[in-house]
Amino acid sequence: MSSLDRWRPLAQDGLLAGVMAVLVSVIVFTTPSAGALDLVAVLAGSLALVAWRRAPLVPLLVSTACMLAVAAHVQPGPVAAYPVMVAVFAAVRVGHRLAAALAVVVFLSGVLAVNLPGDDGTFQAIQDTGLLVGWFVAAGVVATVTRHRQAYLEEVEQRAAEAERTREEAALRRAGEERLRIARELHDSLTHSISIIKVQAGVAVHVARKRGEDVPPALLAIQEASGDAIRELRATLEVLRDTGGSDGSDGEAQASGLDRLDDLVERARSTGLPATVTISGTRRELPADVDRAAYRIVQEALTNVSRHAGGAAATVCIAYADEELVVQVDDDGKADPDAPPVPGTGLLGMRERVAALGGRLRAEPRPEGGFTVRAELPLGEPS
Repeated sequence: MSSLDRWRPLAQDGLLAGVMAVLVSVIVFTTPSAGALDLVAVLAGSLALVAWRRAPLVPLLVSTACMLAVAAHVQPGPVAAYPVMVAVFAAVRVGHRLAAALAVVVFLSGVLAVNLPGDDGTFQAIQDTGLLVGWFVAAGVVATVTRHRQAYLEEVEQRAAEAERTREEAALRRAGEERLRIARELHDSLTHSISIIKVQAGVAVHVARKRGEDVPPALLAIQEASGDAIRELRATLEVLRDTGGSDGSDGEAQASGLDRLDDLVERARSTGLPATVTISGTRRELPADVDRAAYRIVQEALTNVSRHAGGAAATVCIAYADEELVVQVDDDGKADPDAPPVPGTGLLGMRERVAALGGRLRAEPRPEGGFTVRAELPLGEPS
């Protein structure tokens, strides 16, 4: 809440009290018997209304006493009841009905007692008092309606907040259940299949070595890649099963990062892909999400080179700067700038990762031939 919002109610209350003080003072001083003490009483009874929101019993007491004194001495008519009506409204509005009723009884009794002794004015006094009774009743009714309306609005707001909280909890629960279902499916299907691939590759490597034969590099690459796949899949499953609100950064950071770049490139070489790595700038610890995204971008780019640019060579460049990390993978394949490939799931995933970090991604054929993937990932403040 701004300072203006905090001071606005006080300014409004002050304006109300000031207008009331001016109005009652003008009318009171048109009577011949008004004096300085009457002015003081009018000002005190009116200006006390400044506190009608924060301490309604205070203006109720002060206004009733002061305006009763003015009515008894000056007898200005119904105008003396104006500040008392506002104070009664304020008291009933916050639930002080008994105090407000006592103030009304005291004020009206005093006014009636002062005006009744004169025989000529008895009927007029009773008539004025009856009018004041109607005004006070109206003030009490309006205050009661306002109180009930405010309670209703607060209840509606509370119900809306409760409904929103319930919807959020239900959405989180459904998301957690879906994550557990995905984790079970991955564990029951993908983990089993990859485990079989790893075991079969290991058996083949063992048999080849036992026979004294050279183990094919592709077979070794399959064995190593399947082991890495199982390790990363298990880390992913741990993240999916962590339904307590984790974003998965810890599990996935343990699974992959640029510290495993050499293994990644070596595995690509073992499949027959000529690949080189160039690192520039001062290496430093990276934020977990940036480190993970950089690894995944290189991994996906090398996979695409192996699948779509057979016989091409790849160059991986990692550039550390103060404010960003640049990851670029180029190949010298036969990609045509005039016929860019249709983006698949891999490129879409890269774009989503880079966009989530607020970075920029360029993936397109190079003018001199081949394909380039360049990601600029912001680092924030140096760690």
